[in-house]
Order: sequence, then structure tokens, then C-alpha cells
Amino acid sequence: MKKELLEQLNNYTILCVEDEEGIRKRLVNTLKYYFKEVYSASSVSEGYDLYLEYKPSIVLSDIEMPKNNGIALIEKIRKDDFNTIVIMVTAYSNEEYLFELINLNVNQYILKPVNSESLLNGIIKALASKLTLKLHITPKLVFHMESRELYYGDEIISLRKRDKEFLILLYENRNRVLTYDLIEEYLWRDKTMSMSALKTFIKEFRQRLPEDILLNVPQEGYKLKST
Repeated sequence: MKKELLEQLNNYTILCVEDEEGIRKRLVNTLKYYFKEVYSASSVSEGYDLYLEYKPSIVLSDIEMPKNNGIALIEKIRKDDFNTIVIMVTAYSNEEYLFELINLNVNQYILKPVNSESLLNGIIKALASKLTLKLHITPKLVFHMESRELYYGDEIISLRKRDKEFLILLYENRNRVLTYDLIEEYLWRDKTMSMSALKTFIKEFRQRLPEDILLNVPQEGYKLKST
């Protein structure tokens, strides 16, 4: 990660609410590398007490927990607070949950299993409007994380949401091949990605860009061309 982004994340504090001890410890250890202060809780009630005491910049909470789920925690927080960034972690995509998350103004959700890469991606997306970061895809092609806009010189290139996510994923994996499995996991999420659907997506993605930035690696995936 760029030094400038690390410095920006270090201005924030985060509360991690997760009932499974092993998962909570791994999350906290990763978060401590990025954030000024990390608070952790094993239940909704403990999490809410810590929220009231420390008023963290970000609340990262699992949804599925015993007694009260993570949504109950966010309902309490959102009664008076619509400014705290909220990121939810879930084992599966549930339409009922997603509807509730939208109503509670949840900024981002991350699907389990959570690794350091998906955790950081979710945090960056949730904080996108507050962070200042530019991804230099090529000398002329620059993606502004703050506005989530792709510029070619002074011109804005129109992209769909999945195009932007793919571009970020390409950049994050610029020194290695972005595999088909990773593309399916991060762009298709809980849906199955067929090769024909991927080929159609790649074809349309290439058509939108003023430069050919993709290198096809047969039987493996794609990577950014060297500039």
C-alpha cells in the first residue's frame, strides 16, 4: 500500500466486533497495522459500550453473532449517529440482511472468509470519499479513489461499477496475474462466473478505455501491461 494511504488511515480509529476469538484476534492484528487505535469486542453489548466510550471513526462488525446480531448494534448506533463509518462482515449474501443494511446506511459489507486483502479493500471503499488517493494505471490513465472516477488526461472516462472494481483489483495485483478465481470472488461475489460472461465483460471493459492496458495470460487470468 502506498505510504500516503497508510498515513491517512492512521488518522482514524476503529472498533472491531466479532464473537469468534480466533477471527477477532486476526482482524485486530491486521487493523493495528493501519489504524491509530483499535478497540475490540466479542458481543453486541460490549461493542456498544466501547462505541459509547471511545466514539471510533469506524465500526467493523460481524452480522451473525449469538443473542443479538450485528444489525442490532448498528440500529443502536444509527439512532443518533449517521456519521460513523459502518462496515459489516457476513458469511453469506442474504436479501433480508441487505435490505436492512441499506436502511441503516451501512457504508460497506465484506463477505467471509475475510483475508487481509478483502478487509483492506472494504475499508478503502467505505472511506473512499474521505481518502485522497490516485492510482496511476498508465502515465495518462489515472483513477481517483476519492471520486471513483477514471481520468485520461483531463477527460473523465465513463465506467460501470464493476469496471471500477476490476480496475482497482488489477492495480492491487499489478505485480502478479489476477486469476479467474480472484475475479470471480471479488466481482461476482456470491454468484457463479461463467467464462462467457467474463469474456463479454472483458471485451466491453476494453472498449471503454482509451488505452489497451490488459495482458491476457492464457488459462490463468489477466494482468496490467507494463508501462
